[in-house]
Amino acid sequence: MLENLCNQCIAEMLLVIFLISGLIFFLAYSIYPKFLSKKYNLDDRNPTPAHTLSDGIDYLPTHRLVLLGHHFSSIAGAGPVVGPIIAGLAFGWGPAVLWVILGCIFIGGVHDFSALVASIRHNARSIAEIAKVYVSPRAYRLLLSFTWFALIYVLIVFLDLTANTFKIDGGVATSSIIYIFLALGFGISLYRLRLPLKYATIFFVSLVFLSIWLGQKIPLTNIPVLFGDKSKTWAIFLLIYCFLASVLPVWILLQPRDYLCSYLLYASVAGGFLGIVFGSLISTGTARFSLNYPLFLAWNAENVGTLFPLLFVTVACGAISGFHSLVASGTTSKQLNKEKDARLIGYGAMLIEGLVAIIALVTVMVLTRDEELTKKAPLVVYATGMGKFLNVFGLPREFGFSFGLLALATFILTTLDTATRIARYIFQEFFNLRVKETRYFATAMTLILPTIFVLITLKDKQGNPLPAWKVIWPVFGATNQLLAGLTLLVIAVWLKKKGGKNIFFILLPMIFMLGITLWALGQLIFQYKFSLPGVLAVILFLLALVFVAEGVKILK
Repeated sequence: MLENLCNQCIAEMLLVIFLISGLIFFLAYSIYPKFLSKKYNLDDRNPTPAHTLSDGIDYLPTHRLVLLGHHFSSIAGAGPVVGPIIAGLAFGWGPAVLWVILGCIFIGGVHDFSALVASIRHNARSIAEIAKVYVSPRAYRLLLSFTWFALIYVLIVFLDLTANTFKIDGGVATSSIIYIFLALGFGISLYRLRLPLKYATIFFVSLVFLSIWLGQKIPLTNIPVLFGDKSKTWAIFLLIYCFLASVLPVWILLQPRDYLCSYLLYASVAGGFLGIVFGSLISTGTARFSLNYPLFLAWNAENVGTLFPLLFVTVACGAISGFHSLVASGTTSKQLNKEKDARLIGYGAMLIEGLVAIIALVTVMVLTRDEELTKKAPLVVYATGMGKFLNVFGLPREFGFSFGLLALATFILTTLDTATRIARYIFQEFFNLRVKETRYFATAMTLILPTIFVLITLKDKQGNPLPAWKVIWPVFGATNQLLAGLTLLVIAVWLKKKGGKNIFFILLPMIFMLGITLWALGQLIFQYKFSLPGVLAVILFLLALVFVAEGVKILK
């Protein structure tokens, strides 16, 4: 009796932590974006670039819910799942939960919102172009170079993660391919056949969920083996997909794919949320879910490093991500219909991503420290957790596992196509190439390095093969977070030159992110030394230092 009561109390602790996190996010969305909107003087009477520069390819006024789907799906990827799980397993779930909540509200949300507003106020220009105007032409070149390399990291990590997911579960691969064709059909139905959004959504979203069941019935497992591994075969397929998604008009694949993906993502968030709630309350002798994993483990984790500063770069997109500013100023700003839509799309999407990160951390909290699953890849930990959560409603755990993997694979695909398109923009911008005529060449040049990385076999010091994402992730996280700090620096300079006062809401996050990420990148340079990741880390570190010096000089 006493043992059952204790188990129930532990389960309720898990539920309380989870619900309080969600409540804090809700209150933050109700208050802080209003403060930011006043700081930027948002007004729906101001025409956005989607209207003034509309071309039907990149610039297109878009319904706020459709654009939220595109933006959220593009920024989410695997970052808010992989990073928090790695950090939670290494340091304990407590520090990770605290950083996700505080980071999303006061840094990540501010960063995303501000990047979107800054872009629409400058004809949907990139953050680098804004740096050219307010910092210096040299800063413009430096930030373009830094950003392009950061996107290469994004492509390498997420290409490898997706290819390995398809290898693990052929049903997920089948569903993902069906899903791409459904997106094409949705885009044509919406923009060419003029089918009302409501009816098109009901029809195609139903087919998306049907594809989950169909994928498990006809899994793609018997595929040709290229370069000695099925994951390499899938990597080639994904590279071809990225190329096409980058050069096709935004309305035919990128935007409809991301919109449909958002419903899959919302379903996974809702399923995880409700599963955690009911799984913590329902008891059959012992609590279904309970808080098992330690709150805090160590200041120094063997496979990750020291909590300060590496927690903040490991969690990555779960709290703040420089990649978000590239999406906000690269594709989203070209589709924003009204200025005040930035509140939902810029700030709101970051808080939803924070909730995804909290759900990912709950999949760690319910594990025991000595459980075999703690040694598995983060994607497996998350998918197993989703299987447990959905099993509360009677769904087989195998279905929940596949659903979790498919949701992650779908998020990653949206990140891949958006990252490729933005990297193409940057390449064209750097060399002053015409957009329409050179988009094929610029996309091909962007995909060269990711192709090399995902097709070669990387090894550890003992000569054992390692997945590319595992080798790249620490440097990717530091680079991604440093890009966020540089973006905040550009926005601070813009606001200062425009006569802005009391811009502490930008300055404080900027100082924190620049300090913590330069520190982390410096540690990683010593760790990797003259290996390929180490050399790239040195290049990015030096680019960032010169850029920071330029920006600080202007601020003074």
